[in-house]
Amino acid sequence: MSSTDVRKETEDSGPSGYAAARLRLLSEGAQSGPPRRSALSELTDDWLSGLFTAGAEGMRGVSLVAVGGYGRGELSPRSDLDLLLLHDGSDSGAVAALADRIWYPVWDLGLALDHSVRTPVEARKTAGEDLKVQLGLLDARHLAGDLGLTAGLRTAILADWRNQAPKRLPELQELCAERAERQGELQYLLEPDLKEARGGLRDATALRAVAASWLADAPREGLDDARRRLLDVRDALHLATGRATDRLALQEQDQVAAELGLLDADTLLRQVYEAARVVSYASDVTWREVGRVLRSRAVRPRLRAMLGGGKPVAERSPLAEGVVEMDGEVVLARAARPERDPVLPLRAAAAAAQAGLPLSLHAVRRMAAHARPLPAPWPAEAREQLVTLLGSGAPTIDVWEALEAEGLITRLLPDWERVRCRPQRNAVHIWTVDRHLIETAVRASEFTRRVHRPDLLLVAALLHDIGKGWPGDHSVAGEIIAKDVAARIGFDREDVAVLATLVRHHLLLIDTATRRDLEDPETVRSVAEAVGTQSTLELLHALTEADALATGPAAWSSWRGSLVADLVKRVAAVLAGDDPAEPEAAAPTAEQERLAIEAVATGSPVLSLRAQTEPPTGEEPSGDPEPLGVELLIAVPDQPGVLPAVAGVLAMHRLTVRTAELTALDLPDGVEGSVLLLNWRVAAQYGSLPQAARLRADLVRALDGSLDIAGRLAERDAAYPRRRGVVAPPPRVTVAPAASRLATVIEVRAQDAPGLLFRIGRALEDASVRVRSAHVSTLGANAVDAFYVTGPEGAPLPGDEVASVTRKLEETLRG
Repeated sequence: MSSTDVRKETEDSGPSGYAAARLRLLSEGAQSGPPRRSALSELTDDWLSGLFTAGAEGMRGVSLVAVGGYGRGELSPRSDLDLLLLHDGSDSGAVAALADRIWYPVWDLGLALDHSVRTPVEARKTAGEDLKVQLGLLDARHLAGDLGLTAGLRTAILADWRNQAPKRLPELQELCAERAERQGELQYLLEPDLKEARGGLRDATALRAVAASWLADAPREGLDDARRRLLDVRDALHLATGRATDRLALQEQDQVAAELGLLDADTLLRQVYEAARVVSYASDVTWREVGRVLRSRAVRPRLRAMLGGGKPVAERSPLAEGVVEMDGEVVLARAARPERDPVLPLRAAAAAAQAGLPLSLHAVRRMAAHARPLPAPWPAEAREQLVTLLGSGAPTIDVWEALEAEGLITRLLPDWERVRCRPQRNAVHIWTVDRHLIETAVRASEFTRRVHRPDLLLVAALLHDIGKGWPGDHSVAGEIIAKDVAARIGFDREDVAVLATLVRHHLLLIDTATRRDLEDPETVRSVAEAVGTQSTLELLHALTEADALATGPAAWSSWRGSLVADLVKRVAAVLAGDDPAEPEAAAPTAEQERLAIEAVATGSPVLSLRAQTEPPTGEEPSGDPEPLGVELLIAVPDQPGVLPAVAGVLAMHRLTVRTAELTALDLPDGVEGSVLLLNWRVAAQYGSLPQAARLRADLVRALDGSLDIAGRLAERDAAYPRRRGVVAPPPRVTVAPAASRLATVIEVRAQDAPGLLFRIGRALEDASVRVRSAHVSTLGANAVDAFYVTGPEGAPLPGDEVASVTRKLEETLRG
């Protein structure tokens, strides 16, 4: 039936004709979505206009206005009719009678009606007192009567809204936040409210209101489609239930999916989640922009007065290479070139998460449009930046969602597409699969001090349920995917094997602890065989707890934790039966030997600083080289204070230590003396590398005591206070039992920061212990350092002295 035929039937038959035409329109399976909503609105417009015209014969100064969802022309099958009878106040009695002639036929048909009768002055006054009324009037649409009266009200309401925006928008934002707290997030709920939950239709309407204020506007890409999809689902829900409901209950999802021609209820939920995610992200970006504009308006008059009327320039503070903070957001530096820097998206994301700041929409879109794909395998920096992002705690979530909104996550990790927005029909789970994986990484970041390889823990957390997008046992499928992903992002063969084991067996500990007899030796033996090594067991224990905590409150308890801990203890005892031989020391290279001999001959430090480069991927060798890493070799005559001196000088020159090894070098026969060799990989925080001559000169001064490193670093920290960002777990200092017969092995796990290695080295020197060798690595944002120390006589430290050293070292790092 065409809309013309519908209108003719309505005009001919009155209310009963409208009811028949409405029923026919809603039962036509061929017409759905926006065309049906538009046709239903037109049909209802014609009917109500007819009621108004019949009842208002001879009346002036009165009009009928559609507001709210009806004003937008978004009538779902069971939507309320939001109507305003507007009048100039000249004949209140006649207006009341007219209202009865309109309202009662609507009620007689059983339609829900939200109605009001007001003059323009009353409407504006009520809108000023009630935000919800004002929002409804922003969508006012003339139906019948005095067009000038309606147009005048619309103009006045929009002017009021724009004039009052600095006051009303924060009120609207608070209203949205309260509703989100009450209803939850649409993109994760198994039985979501399509209208009220965060990311639902109410939020989409709020974004329209913000745009109408002219203060800010939402990201438009995908927003209209997301809103249309949610409206389509609501239409199907109304038809399936015959009720005016916005709650997508479990028992109705299959019927709603069938109404929309979808494969099943999971496909339906995934589409709902995708739409909600678009609306939620648009809301985050829009409200952030509103806050920025309002803050700018509040500060601008004072700044203009201070600057003599000049326009203030936004301060740009460096965060990482190509990444700066500006006006509370992370943006790209002016010199950043995404098309030449494939690591930039991960570097920017890691910097934003570490600083606890949002990534600007413009920066994300620019990177999505221009960044080159990463080579396979990824360069080391890309892997480290991913680990840093995953280890940043709660700020990771918002940054990850910003990348995902512009398609960067699936570009980096193509396998992510199968788990993106995938529902989990399990009462224990409170998140979709993809959000659960990120939540697990957030939880795992709290346990990075418990494990020797926090990078493997964080990546395993990200991948442990990646197989849920495939048929069959998700752990088995996940193992295969994890191997491929881990190799692609640059882990070596041994690490790939560990990650695959963690993903394959991520449920092993909790399932065994809660479902098997731990007194049975075969139970413990089978777990030990599956895990293989102590280090893998350590990682699996932390992953198990992180996974459970990220699942939901029902998945973890102190009882479950104690069972898992008991199992881990028993398995560790079995694995401890192997006593691996200590590795033999590697022979020095020719360059290392040359530096050592020169250091002995000159009695002072000698160093070599070398940057390795290669042509950009996909370009000819003539292209500009891109840095792979910087190797720093230092040979120093053995003396106290070498470690803090070198670490302090590097910190002064803003060099980040990625990996570091300190060993005593055996010199060739005939060469007397003792030399310490430092083999480190470093990177410049900002700008270019310092000259080797300057580093050597400062190192000489640091060793002879004429350079006050601590004072210089303290002055710099005072001049550049740290930003309030991610709250890192506290540092942890432990002793590795039976790790060496020749020395005491002290392990330090802490948040990486400028000067950290200097503070550790100085604390060990102050404790009068000698560092026999050091093995330092930075895994993402985590420093994992092992120091082989002895007493002055060269023997391992006695137990009471070890306890004192570790306690003082931990106090130093916490201070």
